[in-house]
Amino acid sequence: MSYVSDLSQSQEYLSFRSSIPLRRIVVDTNNVKGGWRIYDCGPKKVRCPLICLPPVSGTADVFFKQALALSAKGIRVISAEAPVYWNVKEWCEGFKKLLDYLELDRVHIFGASLGGYLAQKFAEHTHICPRVASLVLCNTFTDTSVFNNHESAALFWILPGLVLKRMVMGNFSSGKVDPDMIEAIDFMVERLESLPQAELASRLTLNCVKGYVEAHKLADIPVTIMDVFDEYALSNSVREELYKCYPTAKLAHLKSGGNFPYLSRCAEVNLHLLIHLRQFDGTPFPASDRFLIERKKASTR
Repeated sequence: MSYVSDLSQSQEYLSFRSSIPLRRIVVDTNNVKGGWRIYDCGPKKVRCPLICLPPVSGTADVFFKQALALSAKGIRVISAEAPVYWNVKEWCEGFKKLLDYLELDRVHIFGASLGGYLAQKFAEHTHICPRVASLVLCNTFTDTSVFNNHESAALFWILPGLVLKRMVMGNFSSGKVDPDMIEAIDFMVERLESLPQAELASRLTLNCVKGYVEAHKLADIPVTIMDVFDEYALSNSVREELYKCYPTAKLAHLKSGGNFPYLSRCAEVNLHLLIHLRQFDGTPFPASDRFLIERKKASTR
């Protein structure tokens, strides 16, 4: 019998699943990898949406609270989950093909943990011909050498799914947690349990194989760093390294929230995302249709 969390039975989550279809988009010519899985909500005329990228354990629906709340304010939100990729360059090329398929020139990216690392690597990968308008980095890192098992990353593909899941779950527990954080952890455990061995192995490989972000190539990209001050999977030294890489970044600090604040502290996270995206109203890269509508009205006067 599969694990069922309270959050996945909540009215809010059921409303999300019933109103926003899960799309599978195949962008790789060999079709072996399977497709990207996305939830796309909000006004489709917005050409520079917010794309949410999950952590190792997360599926595309872990950002359902952001999708519902922000799309209600006219922001287009796309939550994306990648197929199996075994190196970062391959992932970046696949993500670029996804943006091309969706006809998106530039995007704002909200990345959590591995999602934040990959968001930075994609911005670096496309820095000559930019595809990233801005970044919001949540509980993330710039260098994979912080992980103890990066030496054995090349072997993840042959390890049983149960072993891989135990490795990930070792980072879930933390000290003091409140009911909202417990609910978030339960939901993420449920998502983790649903991942096939190959998908989880590929994510852990991307997370742990040797690599680092060349942050100087991202110097012109507006960045907001979202951090929690309670206990979470990464150390304070990792947090400090992220700050050093982006000295001009805006800081969005949450007093608590654990590893998954977008679930456990969704109101605060959504507010910080709104503040971050508001700076692009009236620019060529708005994430909301509010200014598109106002522009249209002005041009018809």
